[in-house]
Amino acid sequence: MTENFLQLRNLTKRYSTAKPAVDGVSLSIPTGSIYGLLGPNGAGKTSLIRMITCITGPDSGEILIKGKSLTPEDVVRIGYMPEERGLYKKMKVFEQLVYLLRLKGLARKEAENKVKSWLDRLNIQDWAGKEIRELSKGMQQKVQFIATVAHEPELLILDEPFSGLDPINTQLIEDEIRALSAKGTTIIFSTHRMEQVEELCDKIALINQGKVLLEDSLQQARESFVKNIFSFRFYGDGEELRKIPGGKILEMTPTEALIEFPEGTDRRQLFREISKLDLEIIRFELHLPRLQEIFIQLVKGSPAHA
Repeated sequence: MTENFLQLRNLTKRYSTAKPAVDGVSLSIPTGSIYGLLGPNGAGKTSLIRMITCITGPDSGEILIKGKSLTPEDVVRIGYMPEERGLYKKMKVFEQLVYLLRLKGLARKEAENKVKSWLDRLNIQDWAGKEIRELSKGMQQKVQFIATVAHEPELLILDEPFSGLDPINTQLIEDEIRALSAKGTTIIFSTHRMEQVEELCDKIALINQGKVLLEDSLQQARESFVKNIFSFRFYGDGEELRKIPGGKILEMTPTEALIEFPEGTDRRQLFREISKLDLEIIRFELHLPRLQEIFIQLVKGSPAHA
């Protein structure tokens, strides 16, 4: 994943004389990565996606695929799954998927074979002859996923791909996303579910009010926001933890706790203090902040939010 499949260079997009929807955004998306595109409502994510898929064009800036400027002909290399389902409700599943693949340039026989294969993989072959309106939301989501990936695009853009899915089908789609990435497909994953980003993504970008607040690998992003907070897992009376000098308990359950200590706390002395407690410590480690904590901190602290 050393080469960047997609690069956005200083993109700007306005829809009126008001503040830009996208304001000088530059991003680098590695080949084969699962890249989290994050931001609150109105951040500019949809505007970015529309420019990448050539639905609209930037007012200024450049989009590069493998180092070459994006053209309308590149759209066949892209699979886009929007948050709002775009399926024809009165068309039958098999017929509709073949039709959509034909629009991507596949011959009928090839399209039919790919649809059959994907219906089997996602366990919905028995619904092939049903109209879309007869399907549950989860089933419709699986059909839309097939329509997005079956023509084997080099770039996938998935906007809330797990909407309407139960845990079993969520896991099924997660596995397919990982498999596509392993084969070299570059994936942009947009969602408000931070736990799914932590589970799937290699690299993230957080935007707000059209500007990039953060772009980094997931691990490095979490490490850069580390505070002097430690997580504990223990057996016994958690009240013992209140005896540690300088500790401020942030969270406490019967077996786990998050405790903050002043900057500059001597960790060797801290370990000695913990060893004095009448408590069995199972785990004691520096707490890496969750992505949701970083998201809230950055968005609330940005000038745009203020």
